[in-house]
Amino acid sequence: MTLQQLRYAIEIANSGSMNEAAKKLFVSQPSLSNAIKELESELGITIFERTNRGISISAEGMEFLGYARQIIEQTELMENRYTGKKRSPIYFSISTQHYAFVVDAFVNLMKRNDVSEYNFSLRETQTYEIIEDVRTLRSDLGILYINESNYKHMNKLFSDGNLKFTPLFNTDPHLYVRTGHPLAHKEIITQNDIVPFPYITFEQGENNSLHFSEEMLSFSQIEKNIKVNDRATLTNLLMGTDCYTVGTGILASDLNGDGLKTIPFESNEVFTVGWIAHKDRRPSVMASKYIEILNDLVSGSYFDLNHFLL
Repeated sequence: MTLQQLRYAIEIANSGSMNEAAKKLFVSQPSLSNAIKELESELGITIFERTNRGISISAEGMEFLGYARQIIEQTELMENRYTGKKRSPIYFSISTQHYAFVVDAFVNLMKRNDVSEYNFSLRETQTYEIIEDVRTLRSDLGILYINESNYKHMNKLFSDGNLKFTPLFNTDPHLYVRTGHPLAHKEIITQNDIVPFPYITFEQGENNSLHFSEEMLSFSQIEKNIKVNDRATLTNLLMGTDCYTVGTGILASDLNGDGLKTIPFESNEVFTVGWIAHKDRRPSVMASKYIEILNDLVSGSYFDLNHFLL
């Protein structure tokens, strides 16, 4: 087993494709494939499962890649310390529900980042994809919420994927509306208040289940519903119409300006927002920095840090 083989395996996992990894590594696809086959044969495991649709990481492969990343990170630290050799780009990836505070923390991470070369990824995506991204090591962290309605289903997915959920904060549901909305003057919103207005929700694709719903409340008597795929579209609709959506209550003012406001919604439900990571993968230095920034953001707010739903 060589360091080069470990780097090959890590790049394949990052790229999600043997062909794409070969291009980035400047090697031929057959050479890359043979190197991985030799590694798998030597270790007696299958790292990547090959199908007609491409490759996927096996359960053994996930465990192996967790160790491989640690070895490469430590090797590069030693090379940089004693030989002055330039480190390869730092990789860091997040998959998340559509939260402005996640982007706000990401911006702060970039401002504090002092490395000369990096490859970052921030994916706002569907709930099921967040879990899959972290399970398959495509992303270091996933950020989502659980509540009394979905936590049994979500915890089973976390357990099956060898993932750990770490809480950030508890919150009550809040309505998001423009500052000129007819409901903007209210101190608390009831379900009767929202009946005349369109509800914006995020599309969940093939996994369109209540367990994966990104919005913190599901209403049975909604006559006007708009599905969107991205936060920019949602924000533009909120700013320009009398639509509303439901979320954590956090507004990142630097990103959204002063055009939106949040109002508590009358509800007995409590939601736990947190992050997931793979149990077999020790958080990288960059992931640890990002988590620290998230915790700082939360600690500076009014959110409940006790009685987490686990």
